[in-house]
Amino acid sequence: MDNDDRTTDFGYQTVDEREKAELVYGVFSNVASRYDVMNDVMSMGIHRVWKDAMMDWLAPRKGQRLLDAAGGTGDIAFRFLKRAPGASATILDRTEPMLIKGQKRAEATALAEKLDWVAGDAMALPFGDNAFDVYTISFGIRNVTRISDVLAEARRVLKPGGRLMVLEFSQLTNEWLRNLYDLYSFNIIPRMGQVIARDRDSYQYLIESIRKFPDQERFAGIIRSAGFEQVRYRNLSMGIAALHSGWML
Repeated sequence: MDNDDRTTDFGYQTVDEREKAELVYGVFSNVASRYDVMNDVMSMGIHRVWKDAMMDWLAPRKGQRLLDAAGGTGDIAFRFLKRAPGASATILDRTEPMLIKGQKRAEATALAEKLDWVAGDAMALPFGDNAFDVYTISFGIRNVTRISDVLAEARRVLKPGGRLMVLEFSQLTNEWLRNLYDLYSFNIIPRMGQVIARDRDSYQYLIESIRKFPDQERFAGIIRSAGFEQVRYRNLSMGIAALHSGWML
């Protein structure tokens, strides 16, 4: 297929690949000022538990260098540095308003000497080979145009022995609970987006993007196909979210 004819998903819409990045940029630019508040409201604060579970499995160590792609306002990087005070972190995000919002947080001020904020594309990282010990991406990989390109870039910038960890919404393992969760997601979350962030459409897209994302086993297979080894995953909250881990060996 010619590159000019490639299409991809934007929620339940099919769009030209060249359009998706700008559409996603628009979504996150629109919600940046209320993004952290909406995360707390939508998940009833459980996203914080998931992120802590990510750090438990990741076990950050002194001296490690982290790249947090699609790092937004810094939640993951802040947690990483608090677990490993001698480490450093680079937060990369294509949406500059998200980075600006993150830099204004109290944690960013306290950890400023150990943090770098970079506006960039996860599919074309502005870093050299073998530059990082750990690569994380949380609730971001489902929004990229080509997952395979993101994973290839992650592999390129990781040092030998480096680790990839992805936190992403996934699929509930119980069908009854999955149907109940769908009712909540499609009927309540866009309304929350309208009231809290004054943007229903962006949260409608975010729910649709979750449903289009590969389930746990399929995504684990995609990570293996990208060249990572010892790929494992752990379900969180019965599969509402999942952690995927892989190693650059």
